[in-house]
Amino acid sequence: MNNHVSSTPSTMKLKQTINPILLYFIHFIISLYTILTYIPFYFLCESKQEKPNQIKAKPVSSKPDSAYRSINSVDGLASVLYPGCDTLDKVFMYAKNKFKNKRLLGTREILNEEDEIQPNGKIFKKVILGHYNWLSYEDVFIRALDFGNGLQMLGQKPKANIAIFCETRAEWMIAAQACFMYNFQLVTLYATLGGPAIVHGLNETEVTNIITSKELLQTKLKDIVSLVPRLRHIITVDGKPPTWSEFPKGVIVHTMAAVQALGVKANVEKKAHSKPLPSDIAVIMYTSGSTGIPKGVMISHSNIIASITGMARRIPRLGEEDVYIGYLPLAHVLELSAELVCLSHGCRIGYSSPQTLADQSSKIKKGSKGDTSMLKPTLMAAVPEIMDRIYKNVMNKVNEMSAFQRNLFILAYNYKMEQISKGCSTPLCDRFVFRNVRRLLGGNIRLLLCGGAPLSATTQRFMNICFCCPVGQGYGLTESTGAGTITEVWDYNTGRVGAPLVCCEIKLKNWEEGGYFNTDKPHPRGEILIGGQNVTMGYYKNEAKTKTDFFEDENGQRWLCTGDIGEFDPDGCLKIIDRKKDLVKLQAGEYVSLGKVEAALKNLPLIDNICAYANSYHSYVIGFVVPNQKELTELARTKGFKGTWEELCNSSEMENEVLKVLSEAAISASLEKFEIPLKIRLSPDPWTPETGLVTDAFKLKRKELKTHYQADIERMYGRK
Repeated sequence: MNNHVSSTPSTMKLKQTINPILLYFIHFIISLYTILTYIPFYFLCESKQEKPNQIKAKPVSSKPDSAYRSINSVDGLASVLYPGCDTLDKVFMYAKNKFKNKRLLGTREILNEEDEIQPNGKIFKKVILGHYNWLSYEDVFIRALDFGNGLQMLGQKPKANIAIFCETRAEWMIAAQACFMYNFQLVTLYATLGGPAIVHGLNETEVTNIITSKELLQTKLKDIVSLVPRLRHIITVDGKPPTWSEFPKGVIVHTMAAVQALGVKANVEKKAHSKPLPSDIAVIMYTSGSTGIPKGVMISHSNIIASITGMARRIPRLGEEDVYIGYLPLAHVLELSAELVCLSHGCRIGYSSPQTLADQSSKIKKGSKGDTSMLKPTLMAAVPEIMDRIYKNVMNKVNEMSAFQRNLFILAYNYKMEQISKGCSTPLCDRFVFRNVRRLLGGNIRLLLCGGAPLSATTQRFMNICFCCPVGQGYGLTESTGAGTITEVWDYNTGRVGAPLVCCEIKLKNWEEGGYFNTDKPHPRGEILIGGQNVTMGYYKNEAKTKTDFFEDENGQRWLCTGDIGEFDPDGCLKIIDRKKDLVKLQAGEYVSLGKVEAALKNLPLIDNICAYANSYHSYVIGFVVPNQKELTELARTKGFKGTWEELCNSSEMENEVLKVLSEAAISASLEKFEIPLKIRLSPDPWTPETGLVTDAFKLKRKELKTHYQADIERMYGRK
């Protein structure tokens, strides 16, 4: 049931199509070059070779259930970023005083918008964007102060809830800082949530004020405002939308600028405002609901500060020279934590979106520059889905190259993979072969942080090689304020999520049903429990679930039961090997890890996304597959099948052809026979957060997928 398959460099190498004699000669030249450059490298970079083998975390006692701590926090967990800064308003004040006139938040100017008609008749909106316009730390501080004061004038009370339902942008962060300053409890909701989930969150938290954008007000909130009876004020961050007659009476729409102006006017009176305590709620963050109705996680000021303290210590040389690109949802704990880490260390944050990220992004007009080309970030966070897409797009372009170019790329790729596994660098390959790939993300990325879901070893190694930077794979949950583990930048091992951060400790609890024990040899295994100041206060108005997932030990330390199964390596690094909710017992008694099956198959060029399904009433696994349109169309052509995209996906013959490819890949990945899907359903439509079938972090929503494909499940299991 271990879904971690250790990948050696040889198993991840790309296949070459060069004449064998020529290949031997090239390998001889490469070997000669390696020997000549190894001697100076050995003396100059000896410490780099030794680092990956260093102990990174260790148990605090000899007991099997002992917690593991980072070697930098064995004597005590870190919880404060700067002395005396125990709440988020104090952290921002410290940063504002230190970096006063430095640039903080950047937004690109929209120069032009136009509709572009596609060959299929669809109309895509394209934009031409200008340079980034920047707000300094001082500018952001003043705007947040005025906005908070304006909200107070609208009747917002300290320790009362206020919602933000908005895309990732500078105004989101300004509004959040205002709430932290004035001790308003910020309720965050994903911009892609469906109507019922939004209504649930707004009514459960009893908000009277909501911060949003014109677009979301008109596309999402307009239809549900009448279902939120307590709502009184809607604040749009980007200007006032047109009025409509059916809008409920008693609800007033303001612009953010108008509320700030109200705050400036009220500032003349110099009224003191309520300051937060470390134990006060800063954020009620609604999860994206991968297992049902979204739950509100109560996160205190001290939780967030402990979390960003741990994360910041794992990023070397973090400071004023760094530029971070913000495009993931700020309602997600990964993005919020990453931006707060940057804000507290003098980094610039330039805002983007998945549709404008790169030159080839869907909203960028051909010939104009995407956000990464303009911003040239040094730091970036991503979820595995985005990295998998980059990997597949680049490899598709490699396959379209001439034979000479393709083989040159593959030689360089395989050579660099070997050198990375030895702890060596490859400056010539980086400069002459991978430079153009690096430019896809601006060319200056020095660290990619990946979280939200497991990253495959193949994709991780691809990002290491082609983008010439470490990939810091992290593990954390909303309930642990995003903090848990992050890999060290010099640790190029794959399939691991790193050692515990200095703000927390991790232990493994026996799970008898799954057969995981902290006494297992050679490595202890079990359910991952996270303890520390970063562990949150629980679920809003859900005491029963809070008692299930959280507990306090005899020392008063708070712990989170994650439901994930982990394994500690001898150096103290954690692997995620299973998930309790993903484990299904088949009719004959075998246990199948659905996540393991998906991880083994999702990186196939033919597969854009896959969801494995099984239940205890049947003896085999089935799957729902979103095929790659280009690859499936080519497969159909080679097999002599014709038809529209929908006809190909609905064809039982094409299902069988795809199933053959999946089965071969499953055998290569060493899946057991009972783990290999026997039947599949090809989906012509992609799974996006808008469809409600995946979360904003692109995690599968298994319950929704099961409902969506119920008729297909019955067909594949032989019911009529």
